[in-house]
Order: sequence, then structure tokens, then C-alpha cells
Amino acid sequence: MTTDIGQTPGVEPTRIVLDPLVSDLDGESAALLAAGPLAAVELPGGVPVWAVTHHAEARQLLTDPRLVKDINVWGAWQRGEIAPDWPLIGLANPGRSMLTVDGADHRRLRALVAQALTPRRVERMRDKITKLTEDLLDRLPTDRDGNGNGDGDGDGPVVDLKAEFAYPLPMYVIADLMGLDQTRLPRVKVLFEKFFSTQTPPEEVVATLTELAQIMAETVSVKRAEPGDDLTSALIQAAEDGDRLTDQEIVSTLQLMVAAGHETTISLIVNAVVNLSAHPEQRALVLSGKADWSSVIEETLRYSTPTSHVLIRFATEDVPVGDKVIPAGDALIVSYAALGRDEAAHGPSAGVFDITRPTANRHIAFGHGPHVCPGAALSRLEAGVALPALYARFPSLDLAVPAGELRNKPVVTQNDLFELPVRLGG
Repeated sequence: MTTDIGQTPGVEPTRIVLDPLVSDLDGESAALLAAGPLAAVELPGGVPVWAVTHHAEARQLLTDPRLVKDINVWGAWQRGEIAPDWPLIGLANPGRSMLTVDGADHRRLRALVAQALTPRRVERMRDKITKLTEDLLDRLPTDRDGNGNGDGDGDGPVVDLKAEFAYPLPMYVIADLMGLDQTRLPRVKVLFEKFFSTQTPPEEVVATLTELAQIMAETVSVKRAEPGDDLTSALIQAAEDGDRLTDQEIVSTLQLMVAAGHETTISLIVNAVVNLSAHPEQRALVLSGKADWSSVIEETLRYSTPTSHVLIRFATEDVPVGDKVIPAGDALIVSYAALGRDEAAHGPSAGVFDITRPTANRHIAFGHGPHVCPGAALSRLEAGVALPALYARFPSLDLAVPAGELRNKPVVTQNDLFELPVRLGG
């Protein structure tokens, strides 16, 4: 181990243990920030890794060629210290896709996805997203006071806005984009909840991964027999045209896109509603037209980023960061929840939700460099349609419980709530 910049050979660093129940993400992010740009952390299951927690250093490391996505570089993996039923194994080793490869292979796989998510194609989806948004809003209760007479003279019944609106919108959109049979979605929802959760029993981890892969493989088989205007069909066609795309790569890419394509947008919509409800003066600005919805979206991405921690990159050699080193063979995670609160990047008010903030769009919530999320534009479009439509229909929408009583799901990678109870208002 390199020892000339603050680490002592043979001495295990003091580690911040990431709470598997995510009971206080803000407090955890503050502790990570205070630990410096590189923090020693422990993932659920007792797995030691490093976390980059400051904005500037994260931008550097996300483009550092010494940090790769090949899990075989990870010393703990090589030594057999990572169990096959580790709850986060599906995120650390999700199969061969653009998420797990570098260099030419990454460019090849990413280019195929990017072709389906060009700005022009994403914009063409606006009408479909608008129609779906209006349909979902139409299904929400119109009896605002909950007394059954439809006079709308009260605050209305409590509605779980996540289950009724924020979840189905991106899930239906990504299913349509990928060509996933919508009758599969209820089961896919259950499986992805297990996939992301730190509380999935060990005996269910492998079974969950196997069933998800089977659903995706069956989707590929259906699309090979009956191609459609969807990304899965496009990937299959690319493989047949000689792009050296294997079935495993197609299946893993499909699973990656469905997972990332719905989870991030759900959290973005949910967190925006929570932030506006907890900061009524900010809500008044956007509802009066003194601020625009894009500012709400970008500040939400910064202040309460949908992705709290991203797993995992591996050091091919010692990588200095500040006064510490990521030793060769060690793993690095990117703590996006901490990055968004970095005062060096966003000033002394970084811990305040402010849609007028001039640095709001300087966040890197969708990543940075060659691995930046190709679905970022789609996620922004969905939120940019959903939020103004929601508040146009229900301008006095508010939380049905104090913001401090909302519960995070046990998902260390996502800033995700169990539910979002609201009253739609009159």
C-alpha cells in the first residue's frame, strides 16, 4: 500500500458503516462529506469499499482510466470474500452490459443504446408521456374532501402518490421503450424491489436474479420472433447485422435499462413533490411562474439525488485522492447524495433546497464522463411533463404527514421512499 499521503500500512481505516435501513440519509451524507473527499466505508454485509464524496474529486475519478468496471480486478472478489448471495451482488456484478465494461466494448454497447435515446427520439415520446400522465391523473380521486358527495370542500382522502402516479408513469414508459410486455410489470416490480433491497433474504437473492434474467431472456426471444419499434428489437437487429452483440449482452442491457429507467425517475418525481411540500415558498415561486419547472428538477437532482450511491469501480493500481489512496484491487463507490451537498461546489447553502440556485444544474446526478447515463434526457422529460401536469390539476397538493415521518426503503443505492402519502387538495 502507498503510505506517503496519510495512510498507515497494515492499519485498517476507520469506516463509516452505511445504514442498510437508510434511516438518516442526510446525516449519513454529512458524515461522508466531513470524512474528506475519499471516505472508508462499509457496505451492508460487512463489505469494505471506498467512497468518493466531494464533487471535484468525483469528476476526476469518474474519468480516471485506472478505475475500471471489471469485477475481476476486485481483490475481495478474487479472494472469494464476496458471497454469491450478498444482497448487493446484482448491482456489483449484474452481467455484461455497458454498466460493467470499459473501453471499446463500452463504446460499442453504449452506442447502440444511445441511438435509441437520441434527443430527437426522446422528444418524439413527449406526446405519449403526456397522454399517460393525463390518464394517471384522471384515475386519482376527484372527491377532494373524501365525504363521498363530490363537493370538494375539504382536503380530500390520503393518496399514495408514489404507487398511483410516480411509479406507473416511468415504468410504463420504459416498458414501452424496451418492448417489455406490460402484463409482466407487476412481477417485475416485486423482483426489482428484492433486487435493490439490502433486506432480501440470502436464500432469495440468487432466485431473484435468475427470475429477472429469465424474464428478460424471454422478452428477447419474443422480440426475435416478432420485432417491434423498441430498443430490444434494435439490439437484436444490431447483433444480426454484425455488431458482435451476444445474447447475454442483450439480456443484461435490457435488465439494466428497465432497472435504471424506472427507479431514477420515480425518485426524481417523488423527491420533487417532497421538496416542494417541505418548502412552500419554493412551491409558490414555481406555481406563480417566477421559477420554471426545469429549475425544480435540477435542484431536486442536486439536493436529493435519486441515486444515493453507485456501485462499483475497481482500482487497477494505487490511486491517490487527497491525503488518501485507493489501493490497487480495492473498490470505489460514488456517493452522489453527498456530492450534491458539497459546499465547495454549491456554496455554504448547499444544504438548502433553493430552485433559484445558480449552481443547481452543475450537479452530476446522472454521472460524468463516458459513463454518464444515456437515459438522462428521458428522465428529465418525464419529470418535466409529470410535475407541471400534477400541480396544474392539484395546485394545493401537500403531504399528508410531516416530511420527517416519510420512510426510506432499505436501498443503499437509491433515495427511495416506501410511499408518498399526500392530500390532493381542493
